Amino acid sequence: MEILGASLRVCVDDLETAVPFYERLAGGTALRFERGGVQVAAVGCFLLMSGPEAELEVLRKVAATIAVEDVEDAHRVLTGLGARVVAGPVTTPAGRNLIAMHPDGAVYEYVDRRA
Repeated sequence: MEILGASLRVCVDDLETAVPFYERLAGGTALRFERGGVQVAAVGCFLLMSGPEAELEVLRKVAATIAVEDVEDAHRVLTGLGARVVAGPVTTPAGRNLIAMHPDGAVYEYVDRRA
């Protein structure tokens, strides 16, 4: 499994106010989508999220989003190293993902961009 990059997860109260700041900071345009009632804007290495507090409470437990070439390969490697996959792999608007808890208790989302 090759790690291609990571995104910092940022929960914000007002996505419309936050997006212009992060677009200027990262020098790019936000890619927006919605998942489970949460509005998401991906800008550079930032993943901005806004929505119902109950949903954000769960999302805050995930330390970062890690991009990989193939989520199925990540699943094999992670479980082989003793991580516990707690969700997925599933298809999302941005690609496939899974959520894994590492043996140290840290929780990460792994994503790929496959159709």
